[in-house]
Amino acid sequence: MSQAIENLSRRRFLQAGGGLTLGVMMPATVMAGAGPGQAGSGPVAPVTFEPNAFLRIGADNTVTVISKHLEMGQGTYTGLATLVAEELDADWEQVRVEGAPADAKRYNNLFWGPAQGTGGSTAMANSWEQMRKAGAAGRAMLVSAAADRWQVPAGELAVEGGVVRHGASGRSATFGELAEAAAALPAPAEVTLKDPADFRLIGKRVPRKDVAAKSTGRAMFTQDVQLPGMLVAVVAHPPRFGATVKSFDASAAKAVRGVEDVVAIPQGVAVLARDTWSAKKGRDALTVEWDESKAFRKGSDEILAGYREMAKRPGLVARAEGDNAAALAGAARVLEASYDFPYLAHAAMEPMNCVMRLGAEGCEVWNGEQLHTGDQYALAGLLGLKPEQVNIHMLYAGGSFGRRACKDSDYVLECAQIVKAIGGRAPVKLVWLREDDMRAGYYRPMFHHALRAGLDADGNVVGWQHRLVGQSIVTGSPFEKMLVKDGIDQVSVEGAANLPYAIPNLQVELHTPTDVPVPVLWWRSVGSTHTAVSTETFLDELATAAGRDPVALRLSLLDKHPRHAGVLRLAADKGGWGTPLAAGADGVRRGRGIAVHESFNSYVAQLAEVSVAKDGALTIDRIVCAVDCGIAINPDNVRAQVEGGVGFALAALLHGEITLEDGVVQQGNFDGYPVLRIHEMPVIEVHIVPSSAPPTGIGEPGVPPVAPAVINAIAAATGKRLYRLPLDTSALAV
Repeated sequence: MSQAIENLSRRRFLQAGGGLTLGVMMPATVMAGAGPGQAGSGPVAPVTFEPNAFLRIGADNTVTVISKHLEMGQGTYTGLATLVAEELDADWEQVRVEGAPADAKRYNNLFWGPAQGTGGSTAMANSWEQMRKAGAAGRAMLVSAAADRWQVPAGELAVEGGVVRHGASGRSATFGELAEAAAALPAPAEVTLKDPADFRLIGKRVPRKDVAAKSTGRAMFTQDVQLPGMLVAVVAHPPRFGATVKSFDASAAKAVRGVEDVVAIPQGVAVLARDTWSAKKGRDALTVEWDESKAFRKGSDEILAGYREMAKRPGLVARAEGDNAAALAGAARVLEASYDFPYLAHAAMEPMNCVMRLGAEGCEVWNGEQLHTGDQYALAGLLGLKPEQVNIHMLYAGGSFGRRACKDSDYVLECAQIVKAIGGRAPVKLVWLREDDMRAGYYRPMFHHALRAGLDADGNVVGWQHRLVGQSIVTGSPFEKMLVKDGIDQVSVEGAANLPYAIPNLQVELHTPTDVPVPVLWWRSVGSTHTAVSTETFLDELATAAGRDPVALRLSLLDKHPRHAGVLRLAADKGGWGTPLAAGADGVRRGRGIAVHESFNSYVAQLAEVSVAKDGALTIDRIVCAVDCGIAINPDNVRAQVEGGVGFALAALLHGEITLEDGVVQQGNFDGYPVLRIHEMPVIEVHIVPSSAPPTGIGEPGVPPVAPAVINAIAAATGKRLYRLPLDTSALAV
């Protein structure tokens, strides 16, 4: 952005992705109504001006914000539009949002280098200044245009609600009336951003930009795309990882009404039909013989047993401070605990899907695109194209939780392989049914943690050893160079290797099995999904052994981490820590627990209140959340993301588990992999720490502290500790 601000050239300012120019544009429409992911109400407005990187203003006074990040339910479109509209001083009602195409030169994620994509809770954080400067540049050009028109100093003009006014003369003009004149002006060399005290939109509750379209069915998801002559593909995948097609008989499948073709691809056999149901019926009728000579045949219990054996040996050192071995040997008391975490499915509301068309110009894609640059290059490599010949239209996505950010571009490449197999004669919509995504997709890795810690005679924590065993998500992927250091996958140990507590002797080690080919991928909050559970529950266990209050013990170890301590105090205060809970009826035991964790540069503490019946039945009554995520661009959206994160985490805590038997995934739909039901959702309170710091992540940080807070509350209520997820509460019966 700094290069753009320093350059007076309007064209260079645009190319750097930081500013605004206005000119002629083509309507943002796609064949047969399959347009980019658009938010707001009403049809696409007639536009007179060419789009720039982030902002377009129509003669009809419509302000269009171009979002480089995917809207998958997390509020990105609203947040990015807020940043632009704030500095532009637009009226919120005139603002609409449109998804950007795949173009890393203009739309790269500033935290990722020359790559465009959405993930790691970076959307707002990496766009904070970029989008504000884009809005401020547009405002400056509109003001200059008005000043030239009225022959008055620009300093005498004010902008509010999409109107430029000259108070002394009473003259005014809308953005639309000034846009053409503003287009002829050079972009400003520098822009001045607002003082936060003057914010009108940032930090305030504004309506989401995608609500109307999603409520009325106008929102464009991949499943809504219809192209002339399009075929729908459903794929028969191998029942075991590593198996391949040996032979198949397509005669019965082709006899199904609506089925047009059956083709072999590297992942299996694709059935193409005129509609999804016919494709599914055709797949059901297929006869496939699988070559399982290289298939993986272990079960979950067998994998976990191997992990436990590995944990008995030292691993690669991810962090080492002091002399941990000596500290443990000389401790007055040593405690040990081990934790088991299963594979987890992403289970997004919208399973994987993609629409693709090949033509003389290249490849055209419609989908809920999360890793634009990675998918663009992967498709170009498969199809023998240049990356710029892969045109991706980013639509809305019905959730992801990491699944659509596939390091291997799996389902996108699968769609391309099908299109290629039929010679590109028709566009193809690939549809993964729920069972496909759950049995042939990617998973949060299974992990085993083994911890040991030592207490001195005064109850101080003097040593800490943490060994983790689990598959690497990034080894062998394009992300390896960035995220694997000295053989250690950083996302495997995040939350453990950066433990904030001031323990003088501390060692964290990692084992990465290389003989388990189960496909693994980041899952909402990634490594912190398991490291927060083991570290925060084990620390609670140490507090109990030392006879110390869990909050007081944490605070004594957080002197150098004031933001951790701040949210911990806030959650404890708002949750009534230290005050007695109302007694439960009929022998119900009640307890409070607390946990604090940093992820994606945000700090979250959560206090849980639970009730445990005599038969062990668990009710989670209340979750109190304290959040420090820098400035809250839209506080209502921050609360929504934290509330959603709580529900997501509770589903994993209570129910989530993908299991393998003889290499075959046992779960296929929500009957075997339940999500949280409404009656299981507790009362949730979210308290946001006031801040003037730049925004940090919020899509994921609400997940990690939930499970440990609940487990700690169960221990407070019953005196019993649980070490495996999902929870087996039968041990809590009395």
